[in-house]
Amino acid sequence: MTMPQPLPDQTANPQIDANAQMLINAVDDALATTSYRDPNPTPLIGTALPVAQPGRPPMSQGATDASALMLAGGAATVMVGGTASVLMYVSQFADPVVCGLVFGAPTALVLALARLAKKAKGALPDEHHHHYEAPVYQDHSQHESKTVGVWATTNNEQ
Repeated sequence: MTMPQPLPDQTANPQIDANAQMLINAVDDALATTSYRDPNPTPLIGTALPVAQPGRPPMSQGATDASALMLAGGAATVMVGGTASVLMYVSQFADPVVCGLVFGAPTALVLALARLAKKAKGALPDEHHHHYEAPVYQDHSQHESKTVGVWATTNNEQ
């Protein structure tokens, strides 16, 4: 059995040899590099305009809360109404007025509790946030003023 003869050396053009070697070096370098961590911190606030993300559209906190409340109320209504409908269909003799009273009572209770919570929310004191960048002393003392006499003299007492 005879072995094939080696091909004659075709590296007569040094430009092709240099390009091939650069390509081999680039591939080796790309395979050797696994990761890179940029040491510069990312800016907290950029110059790009805000872009709406997929999902719920951007809205205020109050609108978000109201939206969630409406979704929950709608889901509760569907569950209560569906249960009443299935009960009336399965029993074939359930009174719609009685079902309305039985299944409507929890809804009325929830509405009454919601109104009570809304009134109680107004009784809470306002929440204040203060942000300081240096040591601060806050004096919360109260002073009472009393002015008496024809020639007004004021006495402030703590």
